[in-house]
Amino acid sequence: MKKTGSPPRRKQRYQRLAKLGPILQGTITQRVIERDAAARPAKKKTYGPYYQWTWKRKGKTVTVNLSAAQAKVYQRAIDRHRQLEAILEEMREVSLALLEETTTGVKRRKRKQ
Repeated sequence: MKKTGSPPRRKQRYQRLAKLGPILQGTITQRVIERDAAARPAKKKTYGPYYQWTWKRKGKTVTVNLSAAQAKVYQRAIDRHRQLEAILEEMREVSLALLEETTTGVKRRKRKQ
């Protein structure tokens, strides 16, 4: 693990990382349905796009249909969730380094030779 910066700077970094907006887990999928046109069998009729938000709740997959406007807002929240996961990982690393630098540990015994 990298140890750069002083403990006060680490605390500032930790506080700055903690600021985000709404977050959601999951995935947005854009669906388009193509079917043979009834009047002209050689032509395809396209329906959509439709947007679906999928995520897990208590181990079960949940799917919700969204409007195009909702899909944009939800996608931003999902992107923020992914940022949050990266921030949490960094916060854990910064916290560990900060704690290691600011606390004293158990003294190790010398080995008998």
